[in-house]
Amino acid sequence: MFDPIIEVLVLAAVALVVLSRLYMALGKGGNDRPVQRPNPAPSPRDAKPVDLSEHRERRGPSDRPIFTGPAAGGLEEIYNADNSFSESGFLQGAKAAYTMIVAAFARGDRDALRPLLDDDVYEAWDAAISARTPGDAAHFDLLRIRRAEIDSAELDGRMARIMIRYEAELGDGETTRTAKEIWTFMRDVTSPDPNWILDDVETAN
Repeated sequence: MFDPIIEVLVLAAVALVVLSRLYMALGKGGNDRPVQRPNPAPSPRDAKPVDLSEHRERRGPSDRPIFTGPAAGGLEEIYNADNSFSESGFLQGAKAAYTMIVAAFARGDRDALRPLLDDDVYEAWDAAISARTPGDAAHFDLLRIRRAEIDSAELDGRMARIMIRYEAELGDGETTRTAKEIWTFMRDVTSPDPNWILDDVETAN
């Protein structure tokens, strides 16, 4: 009378153990698969800006950038001296700097210009602002940047210099003109300060 009951209880216990292990195996596999599955490449619509500082922290030997074009050798030397350097990040900053500096010069804002310019450039632009008549204080605006690309680059000791070729449209509300210039930005690669300053401005063809 008791043997069938004992047999049922034993089978039930075995089944419980088997089901428990199967559940654990399936549950563990379900948790692992989303981690191991590669994420699909984002579409341009879904793409978001990359945090450059975070990207630099995660950069490994296999992530070393490949520089191309006429400035490749200089950019390679700058990267070797400071591997936090990012060409794309620098270009974004150079466009923003151009916008800020042109706007500050147009309105004669010396306080905004001072931290962005080398001493020689600041002195020349300060003199140009002083030579204006009151009506000339803001006689033009930056309408758009048509072109901003790295023209050349070099590392002279600790000092990195990158030359950017700009082509921009300026206007005064009635007429527009095209400005073509090469701006040289410089930075001490051993300095903890990540900012570049404007070292020279030349007219471009």
